[in-house]
Amino acid sequence: MTNGTEIFARYAYAPNRLGFCGPPEAVALRGGSDADVRAVARQFSGAWPYLWAMSRLTGISDPLDYRLVESYWLGGGVGARLDPAAFAAELLAVIGPLAGHYWSHLTEDLAAEAAANHCFHVFGVYPWTRLLGRDARDQPRQVLDGCRISWGTVLDCTPTDITLSSRRLRWDGRELSLSDPEPRRAEIWTDGYSAVPDVTPGDQVAVHWNRLCGHLTSAQVNDLELSTLRQLHVTNRRLTAAR
Repeated sequence: MTNGTEIFARYAYAPNRLGFCGPPEAVALRGGSDADVRAVARQFSGAWPYLWAMSRLTGISDPLDYRLVESYWLGGGVGARLDPAAFAAELLAVIGPLAGHYWSHLTEDLAAEAAANHCFHVFGVYPWTRLLGRDARDQPRQVLDGCRISWGTVLDCTPTDITLSSRRLRWDGRELSLSDPEPRRAEIWTDGYSAVPDVTPGDQVAVHWNRLCGHLTSAQVNDLELSTLRQLHVTNRRLTAAR
């Protein structure tokens, strides 16, 4: 049974390796001890405030309890039962004082979009949805698609990567949506490390920043899909109102 620190490390490794989140070169995320992963997790300015706020509101004392970590990365679970306004207030109390002018959108207005999961962080808290359509290189959409946790079914494997059928993020100039399933590649191994070295065709898997980070059950796929579609809906509502 995967515990909370293990699932945190699996999903946090890719953005950390790319230099986006957490302390530099956090090797503990590549199979480190429970204590080492816990020390690293507290240095994530994104994920850790969510887990801390979820811990306070659910009464689950350990922010790295499996129930909280799974709910944060995949949606559903205990986090989905929290009141969005209460969660937003708890979260902003932590991250608000750390925010500069770049994060001026972090106000109580976000309560309408709030959810205790990573998808809200990607589409609501991060500024990238506010930059859609301003960059001819399509960078905002690419960042959003890489940063969100995506899911798919493995079609084929090589020793280093997989081909999977997965839905990609689309932007038509007005709204965000998910494509029909299409083939894409994702890495299994990086720096001699793999979160899921035993992946095989037919497996349902999660991908973060184009790196394989975990097997998924059908229930987890459902939670992840529902939380993603819900976040796209409220994000599109904001984008429409801003036009």
